[in-house]
Amino acid sequence: MTAPTFLLYLVCVGLAAYCQNLTGFAFALLLLGMVGAFGLMPITDAANVASVLSLVNILAYWRYNRVTFDWTVLRPILASSLLGVVAGVLLLDWLSTNAVAILSLLLGVAIIGCSLLLLVHSTPRPTPSGKPALWFYGALSGLLGGLFSTSGPPMVYHLYRQPMDRAQVRECLFMMFAASSALRLLLVAGSGHFSWRSLLLAVSAIPVVAAVSWWQARHPTRLSRRGVEWLVCGLLMLAGASLIWASLSAG
Repeated sequence: MTAPTFLLYLVCVGLAAYCQNLTGFAFALLLLGMVGAFGLMPITDAANVASVLSLVNILAYWRYNRVTFDWTVLRPILASSLLGVVAGVLLLDWLSTNAVAILSLLLGVAIIGCSLLLLVHSTPRPTPSGKPALWFYGALSGLLGGLFSTSGPPMVYHLYRQPMDRAQVRECLFMMFAASSALRLLLVAGSGHFSWRSLLLAVSAIPVVAAVSWWQARHPTRLSRRGVEWLVCGLLMLAGASLIWASLSAG
């Protein structure tokens, strides 16, 4: 990787971390989308890097912000999402060996679909959904997390429709991301699919993630929540469209 390419990679990491801290989601989606669109590294390596940096970003956020957890909501989310991560990693292993072009196309479609889903503004429910809904959305989020380290959108869509405080939603999402990323890293490393290249790229970007979290804690954004959503989803759509175009051109 040349010096300009490496600097572009660090810019992508910083932007993804910034958006994650604003919204509680989108770190891995943005990082994979931008890295894939610019062709900075293979998708499998990018997903591994995203898992490490997503976990680091969450730990940095917890370091600089006070957090609390609603374990009544979190228990079914964590249990189902971790099962989904296992299924996603197994599917990723098969696709990365037998269908690399399909993997890139799937990621592009997933990113665009997720960005559209995140823009949907539904009226919050008057009463909380039951545990079956938490299990369903948790498993779906885990599957995406195992495949691409992008477990956010299904659970984001579900939780933001619940009669919950937005800070509480963000903390639930961060805990799910942390657990999913940690399990994914263990599974990928244990199967021998975590390369030294991925580790070096992730470690080199940790200072960027920590610096962004530190700066945001002291300089809160003045953008409206809706403005932030449009900014994040616009970037996601561009990245997803670039991935789809590249995979179809290669085919």
